[in-house]
Amino acid sequence: MNMKKLLELSTRNMKKIIGLMSGTSVDGVDVALVEVEGNWIDTKINLIGYIEYKYPEGLREFVLKNSVKETSNVRDISQLNFLLPRIYVDAVNSLLKQLDISITEIDLIGSHGQTIHHIPEEEDLFGINTASTLQIGSPSVIAKLTGVVTVGNFRAGDMALGGQGAPLVPYFDFLLFHSAQVNRALLNIGGIANITILNKNGSQSDVLAFDTGPGNMMIDYLMKRIYGKSFDEEGVTAESGSLNEELFNALVLKDKFIERTPPKSTGREYYGEEFLEEFLNRFNEIPGEDWLHTVTKFTAYGVYRNYELFVKKETGIEELFVSGGGAKNLFLYRCLNEYFGAAVQLKIIDEIGISSDAKEAICFAVLANELIHGNEANIPRTTGATKPTLLGEICLP
Repeated sequence: MNMKKLLELSTRNMKKIIGLMSGTSVDGVDVALVEVEGNWIDTKINLIGYIEYKYPEGLREFVLKNSVKETSNVRDISQLNFLLPRIYVDAVNSLLKQLDISITEIDLIGSHGQTIHHIPEEEDLFGINTASTLQIGSPSVIAKLTGVVTVGNFRAGDMALGGQGAPLVPYFDFLLFHSAQVNRALLNIGGIANITILNKNGSQSDVLAFDTGPGNMMIDYLMKRIYGKSFDEEGVTAESGSLNEELFNALVLKDKFIERTPPKSTGREYYGEEFLEEFLNRFNEIPGEDWLHTVTKFTAYGVYRNYELFVKKETGIEELFVSGGGAKNLFLYRCLNEYFGAAVQLKIIDEIGISSDAKEAICFAVLANELIHGNEANIPRTTGATKPTLLGEICLP
C-alpha cells in the first residue's frame, strides 16, 4: 500500500473496521467487525459481527507466567510478540468466514494487543523518572498477514506525555454515550473494573474516568484455585455463600488502590495471585462459596467506594451502564444495585444498543478510525497526560 491510498482512507466517510481486544483475563481475543460512519462526535457505528476467539490450551498460563518479573523470560516474550498476531489473524479470518465477508472488504484493523506489564507510576532509572507499559502482539505482523492497515500500540503516546496510558475507553464512551439530559456512568468489568463519568453539562475535556479496582480477576482466580473452573457462571457460586465480615474488612484494609486519588490505573501487577495469597493461608477454613461471596461483594464495594470518594460530589449519576464479562455475573450485578440504590438506574449496556461483550473490541475499532482522521483521543483529565494527543501507530501492509 502506498501513502496515496492511506490518505484516501482518511477521507473515506464509511469504513468496515475490525477491532481486536485481548484483556487482563487472558483467555482469548474479542473480535468485532464494525461499520463506522464519520468520526469524532459524528461517529455512528453498526456492529456487523462479533466472536470470542479462545486462546490455545496452555497459552493463558504461558502469558501470565511472562507477565510477572519473577517468572518472565525475554525469549518467551519475544516469541509471544509474533505468535499472538498469528492467533489474532486466525480469529479475524474465523469471524469473516462466519459472516461470508472477504478480508479485501476490510478497510482498517485496530488492535489493543495483550498487556504483558503495566507500570503507571514513575520510577527512577539512571536518574530519569520513567513509567512504562508493554502490549505485545505486533500490529505490523497483523498488517502484513492480512494486507490491511493496522493501528496498534495505543497507550504509548499518552504515557510519553506523562499519562498512565489508561483508561482509553472514556473517549469512546463520550463519543457514543454522552447525554445532555442525564448524568451517566459506564462501568466496564473485565479483569479490572473501570468507570467513565459523563456529566450532562460536560464536554470531552471534562470526562472523568479511572480504574476502580478488581473486576473479574480475583473472582476468576478463586474459581480456578478452589473449583477448577475458569469463572463463576452468573455468580451462582458466590450467591450460594455468605459474607465473611472478617475477610471483607481485611481486604478493605489491605487495598490501598481503591482509596488512591485519580488519575489511576492498575492491573495484574497489583491484583494478581499475590494479593490474595496471604488471606488464603490466613482464612483457610472459610468455605469456597463464602470466599466467592465475600470477594464478589468486595469487587462491588470497590466500584461504589470510588464513586463516593471521587465522583458523587461533582456528578450525582442517574444511569449506570455495565459492560464486560462481569455484566454476566448476576450476583455482582445485584451487589452493585444494593450499593448504588434506587436513585441510580442500573442497566446492562446492551439495553442502549451496544453489546456488553463486544464493547472494548468496538472501542479499538473506533480509536483506529480516530487516528486515521487525525483526532486526539486521550483525555488528559483521566490519564494525567500533559495534553491531548494522537493515539496509536499506523502499520502498513
